[in-house]
Amino acid sequence: MNSILRLFIFMLLTIGLGSCVSKKKMVSVQTELEAANQQLGQCGEDLNKYMDLLAECKQKNELLESEVRNSEGNMDIRAEQIKDLKAQIKDLKKARDQQVEQVGDLTVLSKSANDNIKETLGQLERKDEYIQYIQAAKSKTDSINLALAVNLKSVLQEGIADQDVNVEVDKTVVFINLSDKMLFQPGSTLISPRANEVLSKIAEIVASRPDLEVMVEGYTDNQPISRQCIKDNWDLSVLRSTAVVKKLQNEYNIDPNKLIAAGRGEFNTLADNSTMEGRSINRRTRIILLPKIDQFYDLLDPNRIPE
Repeated sequence: MNSILRLFIFMLLTIGLGSCVSKKKMVSVQTELEAANQQLGQCGEDLNKYMDLLAECKQKNELLESEVRNSEGNMDIRAEQIKDLKAQIKDLKKARDQQVEQVGDLTVLSKSANDNIKETLGQLERKDEYIQYIQAAKSKTDSINLALAVNLKSVLQEGIADQDVNVEVDKTVVFINLSDKMLFQPGSTLISPRANEVLSKIAEIVASRPDLEVMVEGYTDNQPISRQCIKDNWDLSVLRSTAVVKKLQNEYNIDPNKLIAAGRGEFNTLADNSTMEGRSINRRTRIILLPKIDQFYDLLDPNRIPE
């Protein structure tokens, strides 16, 4: 009996001790679980934060890639622009060589001008600044001619039909085309009263530009003409241009040293002479405002290149 009682008591103690140990382990495990859950939650927050940072980095990377692509596109555009500029410089050099060649063929060039051209030809290959000088002078001349044309148009348009007066810029000169019906009496070399207004305005512009020469060209249609003082259309065109030149000299005090009279006859037509309208267009007088030839020589003088 005592043995059984002792065994019973021993079992109770064993169970009690085991229960205490299990509770302690459970508490310990629960504590560790809570700590692990807490760490897991912290890891989740960290993971979300790093995911946001990753998304932000991706967005910045996309922006950087876009900027790189734009920069590459701009570089391509700049490369094309540089290519175009080089092509323009090449064209300018070619045009320059052609112009110098044409100038070399002119019989009116003085010995000094020829010497300047020869000297220039020897320096062109090693003086790129000369090309820039010519280009700048051309740009300046084009700008001056454009301003002159705009000024002429504004001065001439008031009270004058557009079809009677036409102002154009062509290369280094300004053209003023005047219709036959506005400038002359029919079949005559006498200047009509109506022409006085336009000629006075042109003379005012010419007088303000002492650096210009004025060439007056007469044109006719192809209809034959024969009178006591006019043998043919050559005579008529010359007499008409001379009449305009005399008008500019005598009535508007334009320096005759600046004036040139030329006749082109029935040639260099603008329209078909087979129609009345075409013949009317071809009967015209052209006033050309020219830069003086000395100024052209100056452009060819390498000694005038700015340092």
